[in-house]
This record gives sequence, C-alpha cells and structure tokens, in this order.
Amino acid sequence: MSTSAANLGSSSIRSSRSGFVSGSPSRPSRPGQLDPAITEQLPGGRDPQEISEMGHISAASLLDKVHHTTDPKVVERVVTLVDREGVDIVAELWSDAGPDTLPGTLWRLYLLRTWMRRQSEVISRLWRVGEPTDTAASAIAGVDAAPTAADMARTADSILSGAFTGDFAVALERAAAFCDVIAKGLQATTPSFQQASPEAQRLQAEHDGGQAGRSQAAARKTAKALMTTSKEFLKAARLWQQGKLE
Repeated sequence: MSTSAANLGSSSIRSSRSGFVSGSPSRPSRPGQLDPAITEQLPGGRDPQEISEMGHISAASLLDKVHHTTDPKVVERVVTLVDREGVDIVAELWSDAGPDTLPGTLWRLYLLRTWMRRQSEVISRLWRVGEPTDTAASAIAGVDAAPTAADMARTADSILSGAFTGDFAVALERAAAFCDVIAKGLQATTPSFQQASPEAQRLQAEHDGGQAGRSQAAARKTAKALMTTSKEFLKAARLWQQGKLE
C-alpha cells in the first residue's frame, strides 16, 4: 500500500460539513458571501424544509450574481469562500442537498476543490498513476499527464471558477473526469492486498498490526466514493443542460 493511497483514504472527498461557510450576519452583503437575511434565519433549529428552500435560493442567487459580473475579485472571493470563512452556515444550507440539485452540486464542487488543494501533492502522484499518458480524460479535466502539486491546486480553482464564470455543465464534466482518473490511481495502488488470499491478508495484518489493511480499505473506499461522485457530476451536467438542475 502506498503512502499516497493511505493519505487520501483518510481524507475522502465525501467527508461532509468540512469546507464552506458564510460571513457574520452583521456584515453587509456582497458577492461571494451569503445574504445575511438568509443566514440570520438558520440558528434555532429551523424546519428542514425551510433550510432546504433557503439552500436552493442561496445557491441560485450566488451562481447568478457571479455569472453577471466581470469583476475578477468577485470570482476570487467566491472561489476562496471556504478558505476565508469556514464551513458551518453553508454546510447547514447545502450539505444535505441531493447530488441532483444545484446546492448539492455546488457543495460537492467546493468539497472537491478543498480536497484537491489540501492533498495536491498526493493527488498529483495519483494522477500520474491513473493517467500515465494523455487521454480524453486529460483533455476534459484540463490536466497534463505529469502534473505537479501546484498544477493540481490551479486545476482545483479552475474547475470551480469555471462553474461560476463559464459553462456550468462543462465544469461538471471536468470535475467528473478528474474524479475518475484519481479513482483509477487509487485502485492501481492497492492491487496486492485486494488480490491476496484471506490467509495472506491475515498474516499481513498480524505483521503490521492491521495498518496496511486499514489503509488499503480506506483507499478503496475513497476510490468508490470518487467514482460515485463522478457519476453524480455527470448526471448534474445533463440536468443543467436540460434546465432541470434546481
């Protein structure tokens, strides 16, 4: 089991409620920050249906504001919202939304960016394993065959900013292609344990205290999550093109 897979296994893209928050309700509203009128309604055990409705409204409003701006600073504030302001309020609004909804899709894009930047060095190595030569996935995702950690960080920003400033469906297709390649890289790092006999797995677990088995299990779980997320992005892209992603 490689260090790459072990590290990623402990930081899955699917770990929820870990990447996004709005500013204080006392601040004036501006692009790249949720409307205080929405956030002020969240504390106090709001009804789940009301929270869901606010999540849809906030997602549509944020996307619309950025689509109609030519100010690069606005785009930067939206892309880096997680870095600057945390997670709790927007997680409250978006993290429970389904993958076939706009807030659920935006939530997954923000989580993907956060994960890509935090694990950029490991992910760059996994990309080289999962995509050793340029293929259609490289072209779609916009990643070279041998990317560096810095390349991965730039790609993370590019995918998310493209969702707000370019063709939303294309951004989702890029995200899907990226997830597929990293999933392949993870799978390629764990063949020996997967193919070993139960007895060999038992002996290996006894030898290393079970750490290798746990690490490989975590890597396989992350790979499966990435494949699921890829399919969710592609479905959301189709719904967007049909005008049905709300």
